[in-house]
Amino acid sequence: MLARHKLDNLLDRFAEIEHTMSANPDPAAYVKLSREYAGLEPLVFKIRALIKAEDELSDAEALMSDPETDAEMRELAELECSELSATVETLTQDVRIGLLPKDEADTNDAILEVRAGTGGDEAALFAGDLFRMYQRFAELQGWKVEVLSASDGEVGGYKEIIASVSGDSVFAKLKFESGVHRVQRVPATESGGRIHTSAATVAVLPQAEDVDVDIQDSDLRIDTFRASGAGGQHVNTTDSAVRITHMPTGIVVAVQDERSQHKNKARAMQLLRARIYDEERERAASERTEARRLQVGSGDRSERIRTYNYPQGRVTDHRIGLTLYKLDQIVAGEGLGEVIDALIVDHQANLLASEEA
Repeated sequence: MLARHKLDNLLDRFAEIEHTMSANPDPAAYVKLSREYAGLEPLVFKIRALIKAEDELSDAEALMSDPETDAEMRELAELECSELSATVETLTQDVRIGLLPKDEADTNDAILEVRAGTGGDEAALFAGDLFRMYQRFAELQGWKVEVLSASDGEVGGYKEIIASVSGDSVFAKLKFESGVHRVQRVPATESGGRIHTSAATVAVLPQAEDVDVDIQDSDLRIDTFRASGAGGQHVNTTDSAVRITHMPTGIVVAVQDERSQHKNKARAMQLLRARIYDEERERAASERTEARRLQVGSGDRSERIRTYNYPQGRVTDHRIGLTLYKLDQIVAGEGLGEVIDALIVDHQANLLASEEA
């Protein structure tokens, strides 16, 4: 049974947020309140539905137990009790999941980084395949993907590609993708038909809002330099590339994709905010060892999390022992949601088991 006072407190908090937002608070406060409101709204909807169903079930049970109730009415009440009991059970589980500890960054947009690992040219091609998989998955979710920085592979794919992904609950759905992805397949350049194993590393960072990270101008060292790279004569003609060093943390970001120094600086700051925010979250998470233990995997980007076996058409996620013979659909982006949903369900199950313990 769920504690009714806990649900009432949550409903009171939701009403308080609504009232405060209608009173025109300052912009920073409004951003925080609206984020909390958006996070609570689906749960409040479920709680209200649960309370209504519980009240209706109580009325139906009272009708059944009333000796004055005639046989026909009692039969209708029994049928209603059966249906309402099932509804209450389903809503109770939904609310229990909704009450689990939240990652405050779940509603954030994300920075997606894909880097070729071991395997040379084949690893770069695989990194390109992974990025296209996420790009297609994002399109199906109605998200927007904007490439911030890219370094092409020698024969295709990417040595490294970094993109901003924006939309509804992007980080919540992509956060378990961080780690080492391994591919087993016969490279196009392999004449002997031998299967090679290559790898790429994926990192998903929550994008930080200005209210999440306070960056002082005095803490930054900004250097400009001439961009270098294949294609496009403009790259070496002006000092358009930007490198920003955040001196307190030592974090360095560099962006050289745009002709405009102003655009490169804006993108570099976006990336810098995300990396500082991610570092702060990692530090806080390491202090909550029990919560960290319950994550799907450790979140360590050196951890091998998934294997894509092309000869067998198989994708295996090693963290939850999930194997799907749907490699083509998953790599095309259409089937990735099934893997992500399984990871989220496993994470919720672990949290529920911890709460019960």
